[in-house]
Amino acid sequence: MTYPDTYYKRTMSDPRQRAALAGLEECDTVIVGGGLAGLTTALQLARAGQAVTVLEAESVGFGASGRNGGFVGPGYATGTEQIARIAGEDAARRLHLMSLEGVDFVRETIRALSIDEAKPQTGLMSVLRHDDGASLKAYVEQTRRAYGNELEFLDRDQVRSVLKSDRYFQAVRDGRSFHMHPLNYLRGVAREIERLGGRIFEASPAKAIDLQGAQKRVTTPGGEVRARNVVFTTGGYTGSLHGRLKRSFLPIATYVMVSEEAPDLIASAIATTDAIGDNRRAGDYYRVVDGGRRLLWGGRITTRAASTQALVRELRAEMVGTYPQLAGLKTELAWSGLMSYARHLMPQIGRMSPGVWYCTAFGGHGLNTTAIGGKVVAEGILGETDRYRLFEPFGLVWAGGLAGLAVAQLTYWKLQAQDWWRERAA
Repeated sequence: MTYPDTYYKRTMSDPRQRAALAGLEECDTVIVGGGLAGLTTALQLARAGQAVTVLEAESVGFGASGRNGGFVGPGYATGTEQIARIAGEDAARRLHLMSLEGVDFVRETIRALSIDEAKPQTGLMSVLRHDDGASLKAYVEQTRRAYGNELEFLDRDQVRSVLKSDRYFQAVRDGRSFHMHPLNYLRGVAREIERLGGRIFEASPAKAIDLQGAQKRVTTPGGEVRARNVVFTTGGYTGSLHGRLKRSFLPIATYVMVSEEAPDLIASAIATTDAIGDNRRAGDYYRVVDGGRRLLWGGRITTRAASTQALVRELRAEMVGTYPQLAGLKTELAWSGLMSYARHLMPQIGRMSPGVWYCTAFGGHGLNTTAIGGKVVAEGILGETDRYRLFEPFGLVWAGGLAGLAVAQLTYWKLQAQDWWRERAA
């Protein structure tokens, strides 16, 4: 029941361990998975007065929710045009507005629960690695008209005044979005669930389920939970407990590294507290942490187990290729984590049958979308809204198994090649 050795683990403000389930527990809703989707669902249900129980196989925030880049910004892993093609223009617009709502929801949760240790920092910047200011200006205007979201266009000189790299051209800055310490946020939400009477059990993997009838049963090595509702919120570490769920997404590994303390060296390259992501379809993301003393840099994906150190060498090559002045910046810590991706590159959110819900496949979507997914599932359970139905066109479709993993890896390599050619043709 230990966290992987990450920067977030080392700076975790609440290291408490919770007991494993022992014996019988009865409640209104049992949630399988103690990541962001599961804890948000539990929080909203507990706020409404439900008795909730969360079962976590490892520790709260053990999976991707607690060791990601920490970005809280709108959007999905697939584009708006693709969403509109599948679900329709109106649904695509409503889904994007929901993603924006997720940004505000996470920010308000930090404020309401005084989770100061989440250390939210305003500003996300998306930068172009090829010269195309006209298209970016058009995007800024379209976003303002369609969603009322005010973005700031930055020309090449403005970008390079804060990002000292000749790889970058124009950028869009989103001042509504932010970045944070995700594991500390999760620990703060968990504390509030327990304050409201919810129960959270760690080291309690679900080993068997009975979803028939009005009362559902989830069995762990040490006990059993009986509830009217079951919500599955597991991600890249999902086991074979529920075959349909397991087959509906692919576990994809991503990689992150954190530098040594070197504030002056880092500032010589990156003179902003904004989080940065480039426009490549196979791009990198990074941000300064510890008040500018360290640099957190993430990227690269693999569909099978790979050497973290080998991938870190690739990340370092990308970092130094972007910022040659950081060649002497040493990597102090690196880790990987499994995210879940659906074939359609959208979250999978909905109801399988009466009393049985799912909320998963959040790889590439950002913390805000994961949180709003948990919120709309709670709304559905409580009968407050049926907003979860917006995700029905993106259901639990088979992800392809081993063949799907191979296709995903080939697609990633293809995107990398396309990015390389586009930048050199610019």
